[in-house]
Amino acid sequence: MAQLVEDWYKQMPIITRTYLTLSVLTTAGCALEVISPFDVYLNSKLIIHNYEVWRLITNFFYFGKLDLDFLFHMFFLARYCKLLEDTSFRGRTADFFFMLLFGGTILTIIVVGGGLLMFAAPFADILFLSNSLTFMMVYVWSKRNPHVQMSFLGLFSFTAPYLPWVLLGFSVMVGSSPWVDLLGMAAGHAYYFLEDVYPLMTGRRILKTPGIIKALFPEDTVLVARPAPAGAPHRD
Repeated sequence: MAQLVEDWYKQMPIITRTYLTLSVLTTAGCALEVISPFDVYLNSKLIIHNYEVWRLITNFFYFGKLDLDFLFHMFFLARYCKLLEDTSFRGRTADFFFMLLFGGTILTIIVVGGGLLMFAAPFADILFLSNSLTFMMVYVWSKRNPHVQMSFLGLFSFTAPYLPWVLLGFSVMVGSSPWVDLLGMAAGHAYYFLEDVYPLMTGRRILKTPGIIKALFPEDTVLVARPAPAGAPHRD
């Protein structure tokens, strides 16, 4: 069993494996009181006045208590992060990292601006953006796989684009706040529109992965063997 888990972990692409590892370590560290959630949550005042800039990053790695809800979110993180990195972003690790960076930036701006903008006020109380970033990945995957058939608890079937709405409805049914999921959907739609829809409409691409990120994650090189010319000698 341990070997199967180890093999499953090692087969994950680099971004998925790193994000999952940091999420488990941060959440477990808080549960074991090695660190405190108060040290990692998003707080604009502490970031600006006390220069605690790490909060801009650490709040994306805390998923709450080590309970069934935590396992549920780890499943979605591992599944849809891996699906995106292995399919839409295969061989484009830098672009995938930039997608997460773009999403995290949009989420942070909305939450920090919640206290200033009337329409964003419900988001101002969100202290951790980990669930929203995971939901963003689910949204982007669902938009890029419109014909995939899915089932919810065996009760009914639907196609992938409806998955975010099904999960949103389930969150409301179990008494969770819908704002976290809606925030992730907003960030996911912003990325999907700018990356997939807008270029088709205008022929221009707004989102471009910066060169510094591409330098950190070199693209995979695919070698294609050319056929030997007719009459050329073959090596045995």
